[in-house]
Amino acid sequence: ELNQPGTYKLVKDTSVVAMFKVVKDSRSDFLFQMHDTAHANSDLKDGGEICFMAWTTTPWTLPSNLGLTVGPKIEYVLVHTFNPYTGLPINVVLAKALLGKYFKAEAENTGFESYREGDKIIPWSISGTFRGADLEGCRYEQLLPYEANSPEVSGGDPFRVLLGDFVTTEDGTGIVHTAPAFGADDYKVGSKYGIGILTMVDRQGKFVDGLGEFSNRYVKNYKDQPDYVDVNVDISVKLKKENRAFKVEKYEHNYPHCWRTDKPVLYYPLDAWFIKTTAAREKMVALNSTINWKPKSTGEGRFGNWLENVVDWNLSRSRFWGTPLPIWKTEDGTEIKCIGNLRELKLEIAKAGELNSASIRAEDAAIDLHKPFVDSITLLSDSGKPMTRVPDLIDVWFDSGAMPYAQWGLDYKKLDAGDPRPFNKPFGESFPADFIAEGVDQTRGWFYTLHAISSLLFDSVAYKTCVSNGLVLDKNGNKMSKRLGNVVDPFKTIEQFGADATRWYLITNASPWENMKFDLDGIKEVQRKFFGTLYNTYQFFALYANVDGFSFKEKQVPLNERPEIDRWILSSLNTLVKQVNISMDDYEPTHAGRAIEEFVDEHLSNWYVRLCRRRFWKGEYESDKICAYQTLYECLERITRLMAPISPFFSDIVFRNLNAVTGISKADSVHHADFPVADEKKIDLSLEERMRLAQDISSLVLSLRKKVNIKVRQPLQKILIPILNNSMESQISLVADLVMSEVNVKEIQY
Repeated sequence: ELNQPGTYKLVKDTSVVAMFKVVKDSRSDFLFQMHDTAHANSDLKDGGEICFMAWTTTPWTLPSNLGLTVGPKIEYVLVHTFNPYTGLPINVVLAKALLGKYFKAEAENTGFESYREGDKIIPWSISGTFRGADLEGCRYEQLLPYEANSPEVSGGDPFRVLLGDFVTTEDGTGIVHTAPAFGADDYKVGSKYGIGILTMVDRQGKFVDGLGEFSNRYVKNYKDQPDYVDVNVDISVKLKKENRAFKVEKYEHNYPHCWRTDKPVLYYPLDAWFIKTTAAREKMVALNSTINWKPKSTGEGRFGNWLENVVDWNLSRSRFWGTPLPIWKTEDGTEIKCIGNLRELKLEIAKAGELNSASIRAEDAAIDLHKPFVDSITLLSDSGKPMTRVPDLIDVWFDSGAMPYAQWGLDYKKLDAGDPRPFNKPFGESFPADFIAEGVDQTRGWFYTLHAISSLLFDSVAYKTCVSNGLVLDKNGNKMSKRLGNVVDPFKTIEQFGADATRWYLITNASPWENMKFDLDGIKEVQRKFFGTLYNTYQFFALYANVDGFSFKEKQVPLNERPEIDRWILSSLNTLVKQVNISMDDYEPTHAGRAIEEFVDEHLSNWYVRLCRRRFWKGEYESDKICAYQTLYECLERITRLMAPISPFFSDIVFRNLNAVTGISKADSVHHADFPVADEKKIDLSLEERMRLAQDISSLVLSLRKKVNIKVRQPLQKILIPILNNSMESQISLVADLVMSEVNVKEIQY
């Protein structure tokens, strides 16, 4: 829930650099010898106790401290100085890289004899340096000892220096105050070293009894008390007085807050139920390698790394309402029952007899399986003891991951027959899913829970392909934010530009898994260049088809009897159909959309229709004109079916308008028609190659005319075309007349 927007807020809290007194023993003796050697010939030889300095922004966690963690490779120093609050001589240990945060360079090695309490310039000197690994196992005195937090209560061997790779020198002192009850890293390193755990705060956010003057005080102002006194300030004041604080100040940092109540959140240790997903790590990794990830880097990188480092799944949650953990226990916890389905629950209710009300025992009782309603059900253990349900709920992500099975429900006949997949139809036909699509943030959410459950239950993937969507950013590449005023309202956008243009822009501007810079000018361009061009082509066809009464009643003209340009556009059309099918099958809709755009603009409109205009508006309604109408009709009808998944409304209107006249398709809508399949017999790659050469040569020549300001109406004697081989010359020769006509030249030389 801390991933909800706005949960982390900048706040100013009291921070303290606490000093933990080192216990002198064989492990820490090198620190004392280091100090004595450094000051053997000075009056500082007996200059105060040695302390580890650790910084925290949550002083309320200090009564729960059980360890101090250092970085094994970090360089630390022992510094002789004075406590800024008490003026007493002290020796402190901290990371060398952080000396500048606490000591001024000009005060090094000077002014020890003249220092007086209250002086702003505090002298200091380095007694020695060492690595963090040298401190491992050193012991220190408990900072805030009380009855409630005694070492015996911790259940471990506390108050030692530990090693942890998470320690940095970015801030603080390079020594981390470690309270296993209130942090993930703290808990892991604490468990590794067996220092125990102390939870000195209850679930209401108050200190427990037995902590002296801090007992029963809220660690945060959860009750909005007008006279609330910050306990963190009082702890810091106490440490100052006891020569156990080196620096106390207000510190601005990000702190998590509840997105519902806006109150500060505490990290808190709770007993929980887990699924042992670590036991299936290798299986999940192996199955992941069979999934078609779009992009591949998400599956191999982000998701693959997550699986490689998977931890056991924390299944239980503490909430008021939700899907209950179906576990009933006796009061002494010696007997447990896990209920597998509703029928089993009703049988257990019947066994429990009058332990439940008549309304629950009734055969036709409509049992609400959600908490808190299900908690009124009492079961009977095998030994005859009453059993109540454990108070926990199931993680809602488990619900989402169980979707492929839960959506169909149990088939009790299959269950009784021992079928390992006892679910109603059509589960068998729909599992695993062909593909799923969600945001990349679902790597640790839905993508994972689907995969984990299917791997654990059936040694199978839950989906064959996963499309991991990127983010929609503003036109400058910034994340959209109401605060920044750069949010684009999707409803206003659709109202202004239409759903089809918006959809087409989103699909063709960038692949779905790439972050996209969203620019309204891009939709305008799609409207003008693609939809405008296609609509104008359709309008051109409809105008002359209506004039000539074309309705595709004539027998279809065989391909070999049509003009070369008709054969070319139909070849290009079927190549497009083939390409779009390949792209769609490979979950590359961007490639498919761009291919359709290119065909409509460069081939159909700007080449075929432009070169064939006279065939439509001149001459009698005979073979050549019929060929032109049939060819353009086929192109338009195929294009509407190809673009339908991306542009559902525009394609349907054009398709139905075309089909209303010809009646060729029996489908009432483009969405009821089959998706086009390429006719390989109509594809002539050699013809497409030479027409592409004609287009490219014409484009280059026209560009050169424009560059030197020679208009097309002015004829040129010849053009010289460089060729790579005889095949290229042969191909160009076949379209030479077309090229010369297009660019207005009399001769082509090679």
